[in-house]
Amino acid sequence: MEGDSVTLNTGVKINQQDDIRWYYNNTLIAQITGDQSNICTDVQCNEGTERFRDRLKLDHQTGSLTITNTTNTDSGEYKLQIIGITNDNETIFSVMVTGVSAAERDEMKRKSVKEGESVTLDPGVTKHTKNVITWYFSDIHIAVITGDPNKTCADVQCKERFRDRLKLDHQTGSLTITNTRTSDAGEYQLQINNSRVSISK
Repeated sequence: MEGDSVTLNTGVKINQQDDIRWYYNNTLIAQITGDQSNICTDVQCNEGTERFRDRLKLDHQTGSLTITNTTNTDSGEYKLQIIGITNDNETIFSVMVTGVSAAERDEMKRKSVKEGESVTLDPGVTKHTKNVITWYFSDIHIAVITGDPNKTCADVQCKERFRDRLKLDHQTGSLTITNTRTSDAGEYQLQINNSRVSISK
């Protein structure tokens, strides 16, 4: 969704000698050389290519690329090139950023509920079996869903903050808080990970 961050993971172990290059629609947008003498993103890589405007983050350890505060103009094909001493590797990522109206965005980010009622936080994305969905409340790990239904936890198994008042939907990844209290007010963060992509909401 527009405004979210998305991480494109290299998915491989990077050697110190490897050159990492990221392209967006065949334009170089990020690079790490093996000796780390040349590390650049966006306009530093190509003068006049300011389309991301400081919204790219490059992980120097893994080579992964994060696009923050996404817009629908960020949709397109991203190409990763790893140029190594022994072999080269190329991976294509197709990214689609969908927009929402201001009213939908406010509804998605802000929920109001009366004390004692239930509230459901919906990821708003299609859940795949390989996804790992993790929920946080004020940076505290409170719930997780993995591809294995036997390896899920909510509430007391992760943290005792909610004391059996959390319900996880294993089909959609949504989180329901029952019998809400004023102490439940705050920021909830959703992390969706698989081997290739990481999404934060």
